Amino acid sequence: MKLLIRNLARSTTEEELKILFGEYGTVQSCDLVLDKVTAKSKGFAFVEMPKPREAQTAMKILNGKNIANNKIRVKKAEDKKA
Repeated sequence: MKLLIRNLARSTTEEELKILFGEYGTVQSCDLVLDKVTAKSKGFAFVEMPKPREAQTAMKILNGKNIANNKIRVKKAEDKKA
């Protein structure tokens, strides 16, 4: 299941996200979205967890949690429309 994480502190790294979500299960991939020009975080990321139950647990527990003084939002990522 692919999760969308919003309202991340610009200083949050992919490694920190992998550790954070890894507490709830297997993290298949983590993609921090970066600005093409500045290469700095845009404040959101995608985390993919292969087991839906683990992903739902992480989503339920981490949504609204304060990480680096930012209240993050976690939800299921929508499939991109072509």
